[in-house]
Amino acid sequence: MSKPITSVAVVGGGFIGAGIAETVAFAGMPVVVRVRERPGSLDAARQRLESSLDRAVKRGKCDAADRDSALGRITLTTELKDLAGADLVIEAVPENEELKISIMQAIGGIVADDAVIASSTSSIPIAQLASGVHNPDRVVGLHFFSPVPVMALVEIVRALDTSDETIEKAHMFVERIGKQAIETKDRCGFLVNCLLIPYLMTAVRAYEENYASREDIDEAMKLGCGHPMGPLTLCDLIGVDVLYAVCGSMYNEFKRDEYAPRPMMRRMIAAGRLGRKSGRGFYEYAGRV
Repeated sequence: MSKPITSVAVVGGGFIGAGIAETVAFAGMPVVVRVRERPGSLDAARQRLESSLDRAVKRGKCDAADRDSALGRITLTTELKDLAGADLVIEAVPENEELKISIMQAIGGIVADDAVIASSTSSIPIAQLASGVHNPDRVVGLHFFSPVPVMALVEIVRALDTSDETIEKAHMFVERIGKQAIETKDRCGFLVNCLLIPYLMTAVRAYEENYASREDIDEAMKLGCGHPMGPLTLCDLIGVDVLYAVCGSMYNEFKRDEYAPRPMMRRMIAAGRLGRKSGRGFYEYAGRV
């Protein structure tokens, strides 16, 4: 039996990174979150965590004592060296291949040789991200879904060199934090996005070409197929910019039209219409900035 993971670090304090940290802290493990060194970055990450935990209290998911205990297990830093003692480090920076490769290389040079190094990428092959890491057998994909504290699934992605021991540790970790794991091979987009992206791009195309209103497109899938939210609402939740990057990665690898990002999305990104996180996307979101 592999040694269980007892301490975790996350590189990236954005929506996904903060969500991973919150989930890990709620599971009773200490977690270090490294954010970029720029003015206000630590305060922004702290506010993101506190706001999410406050919402959990309001919804009855936990009480104030649980919230305070979870916050007490989270350490925020701008220094990569503070990740050195973690049994598992999860890269959760923006979906940019060069950035992710550089972060993975940096992590590999800091942590112990037996530490597991994971990427939360939603589309970039893990083998590419592991290429600059010594002992690539300890590199694995841990693809979380947004919002992390709510979504139950984690895709465990086995790259060509990922060892059985690393996969075992990944499964134990996912179970420890209360999530359900599925295991998939290292193909661009993995399993969920292989199924999801063509569906979302079909919905964006229908709206782009005035086939139906945004509301009717969403209601069609909610009421006709029993989906909890419509595809355009889901695009806003994921983030139009994140979705555009995922589509680009998948199209570049497979050259299949169903993965290609729609032209409308590039114009939305240029206009700052990124979805819920920016206050507007396919819909408007009052009170968000």
